[in-house]
Amino acid sequence: MRLRTSVAVAMGETFFMCRPEFYGVEYVINPWMEGNVGRAHRPLARQQWDHLHAVLARQATVEVIEPIRGLPDMPFTANAGLVLGKGFIPAHFRFPQRQPEVMHFTEWFRHRGYRIIELPGQPTFEGEGDALFQPGEPLLWGGYGVRTSLQVYRELTDVVDVEIIPLRLVDQRFYHLDTCFCPLPDGRIVYYPDAFDHDSLAAITARIPPDSRCEVTSADALHFACNAIVVGRTYIANFVSEALRAQLAAWDFEVVISPLTEFILAGGAAKCLALRLHHAAAAEVAKATRSDATVSERVVEVQGHLLDSGLMNTVLDCVTDGGGSFEIGTFQPGLRHDQDSHARVRVTAPSPERLDAILGRLMGLGARVADDEVDARLEVVTHAGVAPTDFYSTTIFPTDVRVAGRWVRARGQRMDAALVVDDAGAVPRARCRLLRDLGIGDRVVCGVAGVRVHPPPASSATDGFRFMSAGVSSERRVELAVERVAWEMRRVRQRAGKIVIVAGPVVIHTGGGLHLASLIRRGYVQALLGGNGLATHDIEHATFGTSLGVDLRRGSPVPGGHQHHLKAINVVRACGGIADAVRQGVIRSGIMYECVTHQVPFALAGSIRDDGPLPETHMDLLAAQAEYARLIEGADMILMLASMLHAIGVGNMTPSGVRLICVDINAAVVTKLGDRGSLDATGIVTDVGLFLNLLDTSLATNGLHPEAPHDLHD
Repeated sequence: MRLRTSVAVAMGETFFMCRPEFYGVEYVINPWMEGNVGRAHRPLARQQWDHLHAVLARQATVEVIEPIRGLPDMPFTANAGLVLGKGFIPAHFRFPQRQPEVMHFTEWFRHRGYRIIELPGQPTFEGEGDALFQPGEPLLWGGYGVRTSLQVYRELTDVVDVEIIPLRLVDQRFYHLDTCFCPLPDGRIVYYPDAFDHDSLAAITARIPPDSRCEVTSADALHFACNAIVVGRTYIANFVSEALRAQLAAWDFEVVISPLTEFILAGGAAKCLALRLHHAAAAEVAKATRSDATVSERVVEVQGHLLDSGLMNTVLDCVTDGGGSFEIGTFQPGLRHDQDSHARVRVTAPSPERLDAILGRLMGLGARVADDEVDARLEVVTHAGVAPTDFYSTTIFPTDVRVAGRWVRARGQRMDAALVVDDAGAVPRARCRLLRDLGIGDRVVCGVAGVRVHPPPASSATDGFRFMSAGVSSERRVELAVERVAWEMRRVRQRAGKIVIVAGPVVIHTGGGLHLASLIRRGYVQALLGGNGLATHDIEHATFGTSLGVDLRRGSPVPGGHQHHLKAINVVRACGGIADAVRQGVIRSGIMYECVTHQVPFALAGSIRDDGPLPETHMDLLAAQAEYARLIEGADMILMLASMLHAIGVGNMTPSGVRLICVDINAAVVTKLGDRGSLDATGIVTDVGLFLNLLDTSLATNGLHPEAPHDLHD
């Protein structure tokens, strides 16, 4: 391949790389590494790295550091730190496995005359993996939420002297910003929206106009298309779809594919393997620009039974769910089980507004803002029935307001009201008032300063109200949940893992049987657990095209259809069993047909209401339990489909560490599974037929494998 002539070298484009002499997947610190320990092929990795180095060397100057034995992730030099001019800000890795790399990277830069800039406090910071300059602009995009802490961008503002826009990552697979976001010259970006939270997407769209944004699909993102090295007008990546290639061509970028499948085993690709040593444009523009930090922080104190009640976890989850990050300053546990524990936590948020929102929720859990001996900020109502923009919204718990140096208990306590203060008299008063009752001239508390909430101890941990905090919800995007389940299933299959399906007859009634049969046929199911009803109605559909006598294609009952399931059972019993019926050609399609044909073991547990039953159905429940337990041994994932009884039974006998995914139209079913202590359980509330349709489609159409071999050629 002939590359377009570039002036990048002349302009001083320089990159920093490390040869993969000791590269390998030797531990697990991100989802990509799971199941891949020991699978990396070092000679192929070196071949792929050499190819990337050669491509990059034709476009820019490449500096190389010698690898160190025992540091298998050292080739991912983008995480070494951040370079601006002749200054180097070393990384502070979250995981101890990578922390020894820092001294070697730092020494390399020091030896070449770089000024080493150590950040105060040492918050976690993973270099250019999370800190990306917008080419030619005084703007730094800062990823946080998985590896790098939000606190670091408050400190970086004084160092880099440019505007910083924090972006919160919410998908563990995209643990660094450079895995899902690529800034381009001319104010353009390529990114994967589903990797970010709502507020971060709003920040992106507010800054970058639609014609300068390219949203990639999951197929692109999961093949690290965003993890690209941009040199001049050249876009170097492991993979680029035709749609993305067309968009880049329209923006006058040439695409160069450099296969890096061995490095994807560890969760990295092109950009991860190269640290940019020159940000001339950003440095020059920054000289005339100064942006005040928007990242804000406060310290809160929490006291109570923090550990056994789960309150500490609830507090920290509240911070991260609100888009912030935390740093535990002190933690003093009680010396006895009946003594309180005490913690001081530094809470950081991307903006003052989001910090106030987080603090408001923490106060509802009983946290107190440290050094809160300041009066509440009051603003006057100018339109009847309309509160000031940042009014404090009350909870159901007793609330104090600090007015004129004294704490005043609010009257009329209720949820979702404003706090109105009357300090005209000798004794100030505060009252909760609904928004519609606000009058012109009312003085309303704004922000959280000068406010204290007193929830009862019991509600702090378990009974406190937390909107949409449940682990299951029917309001979440089913398509996104399906895509993530499909991604996990592909990875389990690629490492020859085991997926067990637990299904109820509703799978057949909702039209999902065809799709479940497809999953079995294509090797995504290693065992099937169900009851007599699942197999009976599957065979009924295969034989008569009905389920419970209803024609699934037309959605209407057929004459005499109520007898079909009995006739299906009778036919199978005459053959001697399900397997015999398949071998004799009586059953020619469906879930049970695919299980027999592809030698997928199944177990059918009987119940008191079963007709027949089918010969394979275990009417001895102890024997059925034993068979269930045998088939789930060694399972990596168990997918539970619309069967409360069997799902709960399987959940109770499944060891920890097995991925449980429960799909049911009834939220109580998936909640009940989680309530039984299944910490690895995920609940998806939706129609199981729709779920299986989407899952089958996703697995069938998105068949590109990140680890598939590529030809290496120019």
